[in-house]
Amino acid sequence: MKQPFSYWQLLPYLRPEFITISQALVCTVVFVGLWPVLASLAGLISTAVGEGDVARSAQLAGLIALTFLVQKVAQYGQDSIMAKAALNIAYQVRTSVYQHLQTLSIDYFEATRTGDLSYRLTEDIDRVGEVVNKFFQQFVPSLLQLIAIFIYVIYLNWQLTLALMVIAPVIAFIVTWFGEKVQTLSRRSQNYIADLSSSLTEVFSGIRLIKAFAAEDYTFNKFCAEAEQNRKARYATERLKAIQFPIVGFLEALAVLLLFLLGGWQIAAGNLSTSEFISYGAAVLMLIDPISITTANYNEFKQGEASVGRVFELMRVQPREKEQDGAIALPSVQGKIKYDHVWFAYSQTKEWVLKDLNFTVDPGEMIALVGSSGAGKTSLVNLLLRFYDPQQGNIFIDGINIREVTLNSLRGQIALVPQETILFSGTIADNIAFGQPNKPLETIQEAAKIANAHQFISQLSQGYYTYVGERGVNLSGGQRQRIAIARAVLLDPTILILDEATSALDSESEALVQEALDRLLKDRTVFIIAHRLATVRGADRIFVLENGKIIETGTHGQLLAERSRYAQFYAQQFYQG
Repeated sequence: MKQPFSYWQLLPYLRPEFITISQALVCTVVFVGLWPVLASLAGLISTAVGEGDVARSAQLAGLIALTFLVQKVAQYGQDSIMAKAALNIAYQVRTSVYQHLQTLSIDYFEATRTGDLSYRLTEDIDRVGEVVNKFFQQFVPSLLQLIAIFIYVIYLNWQLTLALMVIAPVIAFIVTWFGEKVQTLSRRSQNYIADLSSSLTEVFSGIRLIKAFAAEDYTFNKFCAEAEQNRKARYATERLKAIQFPIVGFLEALAVLLLFLLGGWQIAAGNLSTSEFISYGAAVLMLIDPISITTANYNEFKQGEASVGRVFELMRVQPREKEQDGAIALPSVQGKIKYDHVWFAYSQTKEWVLKDLNFTVDPGEMIALVGSSGAGKTSLVNLLLRFYDPQQGNIFIDGINIREVTLNSLRGQIALVPQETILFSGTIADNIAFGQPNKPLETIQEAAKIANAHQFISQLSQGYYTYVGERGVNLSGGQRQRIAIARAVLLDPTILILDEATSALDSESEALVQEALDRLLKDRTVFIIAHRLATVRGADRIFVLENGKIIETGTHGQLLAERSRYAQFYAQQFYQG
């Protein structure tokens, strides 16, 4: 459903640019104020030329040239200063929206198309900046020019001006009607291009799967269909704008013809001299451009209003997990963790994923989480990181409720090594020191050595300054995983979460990664999400989860001896292997 957005939402971003905008408006006043002067001088020089007064004509020509020079200097000041303010405003909006997005919950990003978010942060905000720029650089000067010229022509001959004003309401009505239609079509077009951007993100991210399934034709046809929807929507907008300009231009031409007819009548009646009529005609001609610019700007403002709506729609989304007022920084902890009657359900499903979890983990203890897919293993550790908050119950670290501490201080003492390592565009050093940009290279190298990554990094063309590319595609799985371990080592966390970091590796890479993990696990509280049970034999305790509950607890040997659910899992994997 369409939401009633307006440009008033930009006011907080306009206020810091008040001085800059004021400077631009001073230039605008000078620029606009000289239009009536030029119209008056046009009448005077026409009289001088008609009378054959060469000296007077030369004097007036020089004065007109000087006036034009001053006006153009003022126009340059207006345009350049306002461009600076508009770019600053777009920058502030973009950074504010990005910062706000970072506070939102994980579930928001899981349910939102990344291509759409990217489009709003780039194209939509650029359009907002362009609208702000054109408002002060074109619309305001044009509007003031219309007012100044209108006052001047009333001063020259109010009867002639009153007659010409008959056509003005018709033009205003047409411009408004077209503007509303353009806004509707523009929002539809922007939604289609956001869909297209999302599809491209999905395709480029999954290009290997597309090629593996020979699905190029399928994705191409899907892309063509979405591109066609966008083309039709854009064409409908442009066609509407194309109809508008000839109609408004025709009405302007009628106004000029009416001017000549009525002007001749006023001269014949003795209410207007020939010089004044030329000045009046020059002034009316000065109205044509601002009317056209105002018409075009109005359409763009309606299109921009759709972008403003899409941008500030993001600012209306509130995070589910918030820091409490007066939240404290979590002090350095030993790593004792307690889940106290924890119940959790995702907002989309409303079904309990975790049910009445009660357990305590001692500092330095290694806990393995075992269970079938959907049992709640990942959800359990996500609550510890406060990616989500439980609907009931509490989680404590060293006796401190994690809801009462700041998110940065909590996550600064917990490291996550995921099953699928995520690397970002940048150097290998940047990726190891991710979130810690001030770490010296020597410290980064020490972390890499612990993670068994230093040797292969040193053999790369630029060493630690080698650019890894988007998502680290030019590194093997084992290399990416060791970089992720080095990242965790550098953080030096008290609590460590491993999402089966060796399950997708070959035997040689697995051995190197496992050796690095053994160093990393020392003297830390550890949760291992286990998919292959061979990796959890050394755990101090194994939690077997089923339907959101811990149904078994014990060591590997104890659970095998009980010959219950864990023993069944183990037997299945052993015989399948």
